[in-house]
Amino acid sequence: MTHDTATAEAWAALGGPAELARRVAHAGARDVLPARLPVRELARATVGACSLAAAELLARRNGGPVPSVSVHESAVATAFVSERHLRIDGRRPTAFAPLSGFWRTADGWLRTHANYPHHRARLLAALDLPEHTDAPGLADALAPTSARTVQERVYAAGGLAVAVDAMPVPAGLPLVERRVLGTGGAVRALPPASVPAQGVRVLDLTRVIAGPVATRTLALLGADVLRVDPPRPREDDDAHADTGLGKRSARLDLNEPGDRTRFEELLAAADVVVTGYRPGALDRHGLAPEELLARRPGLTVAQLCAWGWSGPWAARRGFDSLVQAAGGIASAEASEDGTPGALPAQALDHGTGYLLAAAVLRTLTERRSSGDGRHLRLSLAGTASWLLHGLRPAPLDGPAHDPGPWLATLPSAYGPLRHALPPVHYAGAPRTWERGPGRWGEDAPAWAR
Repeated sequence: MTHDTATAEAWAALGGPAELARRVAHAGARDVLPARLPVRELARATVGACSLAAAELLARRNGGPVPSVSVHESAVATAFVSERHLRIDGRRPTAFAPLSGFWRTADGWLRTHANYPHHRARLLAALDLPEHTDAPGLADALAPTSARTVQERVYAAGGLAVAVDAMPVPAGLPLVERRVLGTGGAVRALPPASVPAQGVRVLDLTRVIAGPVATRTLALLGADVLRVDPPRPREDDDAHADTGLGKRSARLDLNEPGDRTRFEELLAAADVVVTGYRPGALDRHGLAPEELLARRPGLTVAQLCAWGWSGPWAARRGFDSLVQAAGGIASAEASEDGTPGALPAQALDHGTGYLLAAAVLRTLTERRSSGDGRHLRLSLAGTASWLLHGLRPAPLDGPAHDPGPWLATLPSAYGPLRHALPPVHYAGAPRTWERGPGRWGEDAPAWAR
């Protein structure tokens, strides 16, 4: 076991007491998450900080010492590519659709994201291509065009495409933004418990991947997590199977009076609201942080976005792969011939997810002494800034990485589910989730307890 300075940096960004960071130890492994950039350092630090936040909250609830925290790099590396280890009734899911990837253009490279049917349709419509267009057809259409011209056309059509290095991520973006918002709210007491977030109600308004990783982690730690989505667009069942462990999932249309009333009832009993939409996207529904906390003082509102909370791209849609491409990571990981590269995992998503869960846990610890509301903001770009400009490689060796011990099978509504075990660990932590995922959107919109 060895201690880790990157974990201390992440812990400091969360506002944690500095002396506790020394309680986190890491067990190394060889050949995990290989990359030019310090991805393994990011992965183990975000998981380490989340594990420590869980241990801190459990100690505060029970009035005892903070349990020791040990993070295994093999567990972390396995969890950071959980979608690749996933087997649904023996079937291997498809990670990326044929029209998602890097494409040569007349003046550089373009990255597209077309995993969802509506994104695929918007991409093809923006380029005036027929619905049956395949990968070679898209390559032929893009070859004579300008990458940034395509980027803007697809963006205007509601699709997802970015020119490589179109929006370089600067140094110094905040990893976690935290503020007190509203004071004197009524907060439900958190009595002694066997797991840190037991009895905490989390309203989950997030989609792939970072937000669901965060709320999946909170569910592991005992929270009652209810994911609420609009009826359309439909979530991908494979993605939900991977990140829906331990949670329930319901659908509500906030434009329908009956559904809106039910949502407000859920909000009135919630302790935490986690959102994963673009800045301002939920404001028209009265779900801006200030409005949420006005209706529910003492609430924790945790927001997540792709491109950061200010700047020309703040309101754009984004995914991990696009932030990597436009932000400078794809170029840093490029091959010798200049072909853009990618990280060995969707590490911005997973890393930000564990940081988001950690930030929520820390607010639960802090608010035991007051009823103040908390507002948290994180972004994939903020995590990318840390990876590109803040983190440094650190030596850590150990046995060869073997994912086998970090995989398990649970029953689920989709059939037997082989999944990555959670990497968040402290002395006495749960080894896995109590239940597998149900089918997306088919649970009742009600708290379980």
